[in-house]
Amino acid sequence: MTQKCKHTVEFEECSDNRPSKISKTDYPNPIDDDGEEEEDQKQEMNQHRKIQRYLVAIEYIGTRFCGSQKQLTDRTVVGVLEEAFCKFVGQRVSVICSSRTDAGVHALSNVCHVDIERISKRKPAEVLQPHEPAVVRRAVNHFLQKQNGDLMVIDVRCIPSDFHARYSAQERTYFYRLLSGPEPLSTLEKDRAWHVQEELNLPAMQEACRVLVGHHDFSSFRAAGCQAKSPIRTLDELSVIEVIPSPYFPSLMDRERQNKVADDLHGFHSKSEFAVPFSSSARIDEVKTSNEDVGFGKRRYHRCLVVTARARAFLYHQVRLLVGVLKAVGTGNLTVPDVERILNAKSIKAASPMAPACGLYLAEVKYDLPS
Repeated sequence: MTQKCKHTVEFEECSDNRPSKISKTDYPNPIDDDGEEEEDQKQEMNQHRKIQRYLVAIEYIGTRFCGSQKQLTDRTVVGVLEEAFCKFVGQRVSVICSSRTDAGVHALSNVCHVDIERISKRKPAEVLQPHEPAVVRRAVNHFLQKQNGDLMVIDVRCIPSDFHARYSAQERTYFYRLLSGPEPLSTLEKDRAWHVQEELNLPAMQEACRVLVGHHDFSSFRAAGCQAKSPIRTLDELSVIEVIPSPYFPSLMDRERQNKVADDLHGFHSKSEFAVPFSSSARIDEVKTSNEDVGFGKRRYHRCLVVTARARAFLYHQVRLLVGVLKAVGTGNLTVPDVERILNAKSIKAASPMAPACGLYLAEVKYDLPS
C-alpha cells in the first residue's frame, strides 16, 4: 500500500546573504503527543526579538506529495511550503505541522505554525513590524500557485509564541471516502477515493464502528514504525454514512424539481413576507448504482460512503487500518464479532489489509484559539 515517491521539485535558491533568522528544530513524530521541552528555548529567544508566530491552515491534494514531512530529495508539503515562505520573506523558515500525513493523503485543513522576523530588504539591520495575516496568505499563495497548484493557504492568524500547532491541538478529524460499485472509477475521482467494486453493507459497518469507538488499546491498528509511547487512544467518534457522490451535478429531474420549488416560492413571496429556505434537491437513493439504462454518454454514480474518525491523537496508520477492517465488514469478509476479536488481539497481524492512502483526508484540527 505504500506509495513510492518519484516526484521531485526544483526551486530557486533563497538568498543566503543574510543568516537564517529561525533555527530549525527537529520535533518527534507528530502522531505521538508526548513532550514539549524543545519549545522552551525557542520561545525564550522569540521574546527577545520581534518575531511573529503565525498559525497557518493549508489544504492540499496529496497525490503528488511524498507526505507532509520534509525530506531531502522528495517533494513534500512542508518542503514546498517552506520554499514559498522563503521567497516571500527572503530568509529560510521552519514550518511545524500539527499532523503528519503520508504520501497520497489529502488535507481539507492541516495546520502549521511558522515564526517570521520581518527584515527590511533595503536596510538589512532594520526590523519592521510583522506582516498582517491577510498579506501573508496572499503572498505565500502567489508562490505556491507556481508549483503545480496542489497546495494552498486557506487561513492565517497571529498567535503567541507559546502556541504550538501540534501540542496545542485539542482534536483531529479525518474523513475517508469509499466509492462502491462495479462501474470503472471516474477520471474525476482518480486518487480521490478507494474504489470498492463489491456492494458494501452499511448497517454492518455502522455496527462495527460501535465496537471500535471509545478508549482502547489499539495495538491491532498500529503500524510498524509508530513512535508513540503507548497504544492507548480514545476514539471519540468513528462513524460511516452514505453521502451524495462528488462531483455531483443536477439531473434533469433535479433541475425540474428545483425550478418548481422556485416558482412556488415566487408565488408564495408575493403573498407573504416570510421566506422558505431551499432544500437539497439531490437524494441519495436517486444516485445509487442500478442496472437501468441511464442513456448514452452518461455514467452511473457509485455509492459514496464516508468514514469519520475523530480523536485528540492517532497512532501511525490507525485510521487506514480501521477503514480496512470496516471495509472487510462491509463486503462480508469479516463479522462484527471478528472486529471484537481483532481489537482484543492487540496485534497488527490480526487486522485486515490497510486501506490505501488516496481516500484519506485530514479534515480539521481543533484548537482553543486565543482571542
